Amino acid sequence: MLDLKISLPITVQNGGLFISRGVGSHPQRELDSWELIFVEKGTLTIREDDTLFSVKEGESLLLWPHRKHIGVGTFPADLKFYWLHFELNEQREKLSDYSVSLISLPQHGKVLNPQYVISLFRQFLSEQEAITRSNSLELILLLIMQQLSVAANDSSQADNSGIALAYKAQQLIRTQFHFPVSTSTLANQLHCNADYLGRVYRQTFQLTITEAIHRQRVLSAEKMLITDSCSLSEVAERCGFQDVGYFRKVFRKAMGLTPAAWKRRYCKVHINSD
Repeated sequence: MLDLKISLPITVQNGGLFISRGVGSHPQRELDSWELIFVEKGTLTIREDDTLFSVKEGESLLLWPHRKHIGVGTFPADLKFYWLHFELNEQREKLSDYSVSLISLPQHGKVLNPQYVISLFRQFLSEQEAITRSNSLELILLLIMQQLSVAANDSSQADNSGIALAYKAQQLIRTQFHFPVSTSTLANQLHCNADYLGRVYRQTFQLTITEAIHRQRVLSAEKMLITDSCSLSEVAERCGFQDVGYFRKVFRKAMGLTPAAWKRRYCKVHINSD
């Protein structure tokens, strides 16, 4: 038996998904824990002490403990966000105490790959339903934090011409993944050499353009499998896959489960609307 031991820097309290009904507002409170918020849809306006934050779709917010938090105005009817409370271990009161050696997390920022972050939150909520408590919640939270950290670090370097080109390609992938898109078609749209585009994209995101297209298609399929009643062939076609068998192969390689098994496993979520 291989027995690995690791000292985790965080302890999760709980998390959930808030879906607005267009009434009420975020209550005023002062917590002892940290709260991480990620907005999937709409805009959350909240004040922390004297600082006002407007957190839009695809953005995250980190609320600090021992500070007053209060929502501004009524919750928008289209608002939908994930929330997660956690504590820092070893009596560390400042995130900067360990961010140099682990991550550097912005208080408010935009996420590079929101669909991936959403899938991590959904996996967190699914694991939270388990009867037996495990370290999986902390590990998933660290993955979420890593995504937020990567977004902050990469955006600070976006003035580099090669990185800027890679980001343009990434944006096209996010909006055109359901079409017949490839490195060549992206290069034609961006008026650059396909080999060069593939190289700078891999250097920037640590994956090939084909892998990125597959990832975007799988993330879209993952969302449709949970929220829509489409057949498997319809999901595959709407996500850019021309062959259902190939869709199953790519999905299973990326998620570790078949599309049908994924739908059965991840339909449960912890939801609140008040």
